[in-house]
Amino acid sequence: MAMRLGLLAALCHSASGFLSTNSVALRSTIFRASSLDVDILNQSNDTSEIFTPQTGMDNSLPDSMFLFPKHSNEAVSDILQETELLIRSMHKHTKNVDKKTMSRSTKMTGSEHDAIYANTYVDLGKVDTVGFDYDYTLVTYTEELLELIYDMALKRLVKDRHYPLEMLDSGLTFDPHFSIRGLAVDRETGWICHLSYTHKVAVAWDGREKVSTSQIYKEYRGKRALNPKERKSRLKPLNDLFSMSECCLIADTIQFFKDTGIEFCPSNVVTDILGAIGDTHKSGDFHRIVANNPEKYFNPTPHLKAVLSDLKGAGKRLIFASNSPYWYVDAGMKYVLGDDWLKMWDAVIVSAGKPAFYTDSRRPFRQVNKENSRVEKLIPGEVYTEGCLRELARLFDWSDATGEDRVPSANLDQGALSLASSNVLYIGDSLFADLVDAKREYGWITAAVTPELGFETDVQAAADYVLVERTIEFLLNALRLVQSELGPKQRTQEDLAVLDSIERLVSRWRDRETSLLGNPFGSVFRARYQPSLFAHSLRRYCDLYMNNIGSLRLYSPQHRFYPEQDFRLLAHEISLRSEKECWDLEDVLGSKNAS
Repeated sequence: MAMRLGLLAALCHSASGFLSTNSVALRSTIFRASSLDVDILNQSNDTSEIFTPQTGMDNSLPDSMFLFPKHSNEAVSDILQETELLIRSMHKHTKNVDKKTMSRSTKMTGSEHDAIYANTYVDLGKVDTVGFDYDYTLVTYTEELLELIYDMALKRLVKDRHYPLEMLDSGLTFDPHFSIRGLAVDRETGWICHLSYTHKVAVAWDGREKVSTSQIYKEYRGKRALNPKERKSRLKPLNDLFSMSECCLIADTIQFFKDTGIEFCPSNVVTDILGAIGDTHKSGDFHRIVANNPEKYFNPTPHLKAVLSDLKGAGKRLIFASNSPYWYVDAGMKYVLGDDWLKMWDAVIVSAGKPAFYTDSRRPFRQVNKENSRVEKLIPGEVYTEGCLRELARLFDWSDATGEDRVPSANLDQGALSLASSNVLYIGDSLFADLVDAKREYGWITAAVTPELGFETDVQAAADYVLVERTIEFLLNALRLVQSELGPKQRTQEDLAVLDSIERLVSRWRDRETSLLGNPFGSVFRARYQPSLFAHSLRRYCDLYMNNIGSLRLYSPQHRFYPEQDFRLLAHEISLRSEKECWDLEDVLGSKNAS
């Protein structure tokens, strides 16, 4: 026993000292606490004491985060006692989180984590054409844009749909610390849901109140998920960055009705807000405000021009394809690239109507500000609107000489075969508007711009986050050690109570992990402890993903990307690979015989 406690003390001292000076180095990919768990049902839904300190108390973590159960079995009790000692020592100086101090940015100004990540093997040297989306890809926006969309949609709710006038004076405004990308709204309940890759509801919020686990199970018939037919009709994805204002307005409106005691139908609220947001986009009102105030609404893009010039210099054709109108993208591109921005592109397409742009086979191109005669050739420096991929393939004379390994979809007609077999890389931010059909139907190489990547990587490399991951890992290993000590016999009520208590601690530390990311849903890429549906789609439909377009400046136009070695390994394969390297609670405690 004394030997085990001495080893614990030494490791705690070493870990805390190392974290204080070099937190990034301590973080290791072999620690996978976020992906290891059972479906814990008995967690608390009150996370307030983890987010902010209580009045009149210091800013340390609540003692309840460290209270371990006792057990009459001495060996089990030793495991619990030593684990508690280790965790308390690790968090001796850990403080609570004030989410208002968290700063999430979608700026393209760079991060020390500006790497490009590969899901598949990609050889840029074989890419002859690179296409770009506009919104949140070539340009990114300040938070003021989401505030503007929120405010305009709120006014439309009151003016056009006769919502209470008091909503305009109640202080409702966009909250950057509430919503994230990749959520979904349940059209029937109005809940904002974070879905796992298996379409299970990991977290849900009804207005600004967290939905209890028992409520989630009750609503979704005890299995936390809907069947595919129900899912399609009930769940509306909120996948792009624009949808963050949509998500926040739904939650705030429902909470306003609950707080004021006004009866409401959640389904109608969702329908009305989706309509108000849609009308705001279609009206062009916010586009005009943004176009007239680029310095307020656009983030700087210091590396964009160099990236485009390098690709052009390497002989690659550049295509600009946006759903936005020309006058709007012209204002933004002049701001980030200069008045002669059109000269950099081999084809500029606006009002493209993606994703229909990929699937429509008969829509012709028209030249902007010209007669509506049929376009027979795409001229660099000119601007075209509408169109479809079939027409683009015909007009662009796309070569298929380098695409032997690409098999086009059986759904393609003959006119699009050359496009499907070309080596095209398309870069965008919206998985389903920009990338899914390009990958699924045409076999294009796809790259996603995910601004959250830089922020989350920064947070997850910090000492506090590393300590939380370690704590969860130690708790899970304690559960394994306790059960190993108890053996295969039937569990007593005392046994089950101990296991339940540790599982509740795991859940509370997961709440802490979420709070460090500055929002109530946690990581864009994780739904509680499992990969999120957004992460699953990112892996399935995107060959590459990056923090911002500027990340390309760090790579040669002929760079070859390789996926990680443990990509798509099964659990036992990952365990075998990490066993030799990963120190965990079993290493700390030592074997039972050693004591």
